[in-house]
Amino acid sequence: MAEEISSGTGRLTRLLWLYPALYALHVAEEHWAGGGFPAYLERTRGVYLTPTRFLLMNGVGWALMIAGIVASRRLGFSRWLLVCLAAVLLINGLAHTANAALRAEYNPGLVSASLLFIPVGLYTLARLRRAMRGRRYAGAIVAGIIIHGLVFLLALGVGGGGVQTFTG
Repeated sequence: MAEEISSGTGRLTRLLWLYPALYALHVAEEHWAGGGFPAYLERTRGVYLTPTRFLLMNGVGWALMIAGIVASRRLGFSRWLLVCLAAVLLINGLAHTANAALRAEYNPGLVSASLLFIPVGLYTLARLRRAMRGRRYAGAIVAGIIIHGLVFLLALGVGGGGVQTFTG
């Protein structure tokens, strides 16, 4: 059973293409607000990530998202991809929000994560819950969790994404 978003379901198609736009806004906030996310990582976690490498990593992520959307439209897994992307963005939004609450401070990306990622992620998950088989839906969520975890580890220096500098 193909789960392609048909041309008659314009709202889901627009929702699918909303994700790269939200991601670009989020990266812009992380890059320019509050001194930038790389500086925040270094100050709070002792991880050195240059702004150039940060933008390069996120540019690759954005390009992969676009490629995934194009492939999903052609191959009929758009709903699965939407649920996967919703999980990634929702986790990111919750992580930014929890980190801000625990540290009692702003972190670059917090505004877009909490005001855009969380509500759009929740809306997407709720909207598609009954439109997909349970295992397929759960699999997309698990894939989103894994993707977010890998991106998190890459940003913290595992695999060469950043350089750990343990400062007192």
